[in-house]
Amino acid sequence: MEIPSRLSGLPSWLLTQSASHAHRLVSEGFAQVGMRGYHYRLLATLEEFGPASQADLGRRSGIHFSDVVAALNELAEQDLVRRDPDPADRRRNVVTITPAGRRKLKRLDRTVEGVQEELLAPLNPEEREQLTGLLARLLKHHSS
Repeated sequence: MEIPSRLSGLPSWLLTQSASHAHRLVSEGFAQVGMRGYHYRLLATLEEFGPASQADLGRRSGIHFSDVVAALNELAEQDLVRRDPDPADRRRNVVTITPAGRRKLKRLDRTVEGVQEELLAPLNPEEREQLTGLLARLLKHHSS
C-alpha cells in the first residue's frame, strides 16, 4: 500500500494504523485459543490483584461494567473464575481466578508473547524497549 507522505509523517496516523494492526493480531491469537481480550484482561487483573468485586475488576481492567459481567459469565462457564457472595455485603460477588484460570492465563501469556514478536519483528531489542517506553510515556501523559 502506498501511503501519501502527508499521512506517513503524522504520528497520530501511524499510531492508529499500528494499533489497528496490533489489535487484529491479538484478537486472532486469542480466537485461536477460544478467548477474547476482555478475558485476558480480567484473568490478568485477578492474578495480579487477587479476588475482587465485579465493579473493582471493571475499574482495574478498564472494562465497562456491562462488558465485565458478560465476560465473567463466559469465564465462569469454563470454570476459569469463581463467583462467591461477598461476606461483607451479600449483594455483591467476589470473583476469584481458579487453578484452571491460572493455567489458561499462562497459555494466553504465551499467545501475547508470540503476537508481540510478530508485531515488533522489524525492531531490535533496544528499539523495542525504546518504543515501549515512549508509548508508555504518551499513555501516562494522556491518562492523567
